[in-house]
Amino acid sequence: MLQRTMIAALLAAIVAGGVYWWLSAPVVAAVSAAPAHVPNLANGEVVFNAGGCASCHAVPGQDDRLKLGGGVAIKSPFGTFYAPNISPDPTDGIGKWREADFVNAVMHGVSPSGQHYFPAFPYTSYQHAKREDVLDLFAYLKTLPPVAGKVRDHDVGFPFDIRRNIGIWKFLFMDGKPFVADSSKSPQWNRGAYLVNSFGHCAECHSPRNALGGIISGERFAGGPNPEGEGWVPNITQKRLGEWSAKDIAYFLKTGELPDGDSVGGAMTRVIKNTSQLPDEDIAAMAEYIKSLPPVDGPTPPKRKAAS
Repeated sequence: MLQRTMIAALLAAIVAGGVYWWLSAPVVAAVSAAPAHVPNLANGEVVFNAGGCASCHAVPGQDDRLKLGGGVAIKSPFGTFYAPNISPDPTDGIGKWREADFVNAVMHGVSPSGQHYFPAFPYTSYQHAKREDVLDLFAYLKTLPPVAGKVRDHDVGFPFDIRRNIGIWKFLFMDGKPFVADSSKSPQWNRGAYLVNSFGHCAECHSPRNALGGIISGERFAGGPNPEGEGWVPNITQKRLGEWSAKDIAYFLKTGELPDGDSVGGAMTRVIKNTSQLPDEDIAAMAEYIKSLPPVDGPTPPKRKAAS
């Protein structure tokens, strides 16, 4: 009887291990048969600004937002991540990457060596991007100055440092679906929906997360604790922005100024540096989409401490 129990337990362990190995395996796109793409550098620059690449990947402490040597610390409940070098440096950056490497990194969160990237890299939003836009971004990045220097390792403790486990996380929180335009909406609305939900990755900060770090889908865009640990990220649905017009939102994305005349602060200042570089029609499209978000009740922000 004991022997049968042990054999059954061993078989169960083998099956469980096989299921884990299957679910946690990195999934990459089959791009070998993909058609050749002629890069559009102007579009690549738009994608670069929409994605806010400079916010995380520009070298800290210098003014040139196009020196993408990385190093920005990104705090989270799971540890501190350090944005990598994505300059075209052939040794320390992405200078030797192929198009397929870049597509799989951006859209699937998988490195050229076949490892999972941590989801501090917002590929959960980038997965909805168009492949041709990702390739245009890659071509644009290769025109920027190479920056030498490796970024330090992430400071993430066990068990969150086991990259294989990220495959399970992706299984739970990535749907792999491309963006699909809503035929009942205007082209401008659809353009805004695409930018906000893919490269703009607005929901990554403006949504509350569960204990595993996944966005709570029913409270998407409803604000919550700052993922970096300090402060509160506001609700950007009509629950909070009901009195804002689409023009107010567009002006904010262009200038960082609120309708009441105040100016944005904190991490959003880095976002505005990027959105302010976008074409006016794209800013207007994002504003139209954000204005259309239905009111959603999110977590209750903490009360501000009274001034002493």
